[in-house]
Amino acid sequence: MLELKNLRAFYGNSCAIQDVSLRVETGDFMSILGRNGVGKTTLLRAILGLMDKTSGSVKLAGEEINDKDTSARALAGIGYVPQGRGILPKFTVQENLLMGTFANPKSRGRIDDWVFDLFPDLKAFLNRRGGNLSGGQQQQLALARALLTDPKVILLDEPTEGIQPNIVEQIEQVLIDLNRKRGMTVVLVEQNVAVARRVSKRFVIMDRGSVAARGTVAELTDDLVHRHIAV
Repeated sequence: MLELKNLRAFYGNSCAIQDVSLRVETGDFMSILGRNGVGKTTLLRAILGLMDKTSGSVKLAGEEINDKDTSARALAGIGYVPQGRGILPKFTVQENLLMGTFANPKSRGRIDDWVFDLFPDLKAFLNRRGGNLSGGQQQQLALARALLTDPKVILLDEPTEGIQPNIVEQIEQVLIDLNRKRGMTVVLVEQNVAVARRVSKRFVIMDRGSVAARGTVAELTDDLVHRHIAV
């Protein structure tokens, strides 16, 4: 579904991602782990075309997209939930959700009801401004908006950060259901190793802009965590 080959990404003349190659199969759930500042978010930005410059290959469903701009990548089928959620605080919940439909030609500006099955709170707050929601509700809104783009793969940047534990459990279950029941391909940047172990099928650990380790989630040992993630 998503394949990177020798991907390099730059902030100005500084190389932040160094020759990263990885393959995310259709229906996979991959977590990208590592300490702060090792390039996890930067890797997502490179996939999305948000860096100053990139080289190498980014393929989505076999199609090269590294020559496309960010909007074209969204239309091609990449959904994104950024760190900090990225909702528009002065827009209502309904208006935020409608933004997600713009990258989905099949939606015709319609919000599918199954989103409210996943996140029933959003239906009750359709006319409330996004900035007036709790942190957990904002995260649900950001995820619902990304799902309305009808993505082939969804990229999530630390969706559990700063969220109360009961909402973290809800988000985890939604992600598991989307992947296991709906077959959605998920790439998750996550600091919380316990969350990654519960939801993922495979993992990649990054260090200094490169892949330091990879494998199935069963191979995410305490030794690897201690060497590459623990502070």
